[in-house]
Amino acid sequence: MTIFMSEVLIVTNRSLCQEPFTDRLEKLAAARPKGIILREKDLSESDYLQLAREAMQICGRYQTRCILHTYVRAAQALGAEAIHLPMEILRGLPKEVRASFPILGASCHSSAEAVEAEQLDCTYITAGHIFETDCKKGLPGRGLDFLRSVCEIVSIPVYAIGGIRPETVGSIRDAGAAGICLMSHMMRCSDVDGALRSFV
Repeated sequence: MTIFMSEVLIVTNRSLCQEPFTDRLEKLAAARPKGIILREKDLSESDYLQLAREAMQICGRYQTRCILHTYVRAAQALGAEAIHLPMEILRGLPKEVRASFPILGASCHSSAEAVEAEQLDCTYITAGHIFETDCKKGLPGRGLDFLRSVCEIVSIPVYAIGGIRPETVGSIRDAGAAGICLMSHMMRCSDVDGALRSFV
């Protein structure tokens, strides 16, 4: 069973790019995945706001959803409709702030966090890391049983993240995930469209 391109979220990491980051963003947006999560947490909030403004403009040209990350005030200043948050930030947001984002995601690493994220008005979550990945060197993946338990306990879409390869997509779908998140490969690959097609 395959996952369609509309069920792929791309997570950015500009430090992995071999070209100007905005050029890579243009290629990613043109491929029209489900969304692009602009995860550049090393930036100051003011620098992130500048980058996010440009990223939203690029994504807008292709009707690709741009999901901002971490910096709530920057997202509000830009009128962003979508944001993805670590649980520690999500927990501290008042309900009216959470409600101001029609699309609200969170990174979950346990079934308990997944339930909490749903109770805190998230419209989707990411669950991981599922398989061993260079981004989490030395840490074993939580595995498909973990993913299945998360998918069974919440009613919102769950996107698997961490060490995902084309040959594991079927098992991820079978575990109940709504889609997948890709980062390293999509930051480095020479052919964005071809790379995405290998997962669909």
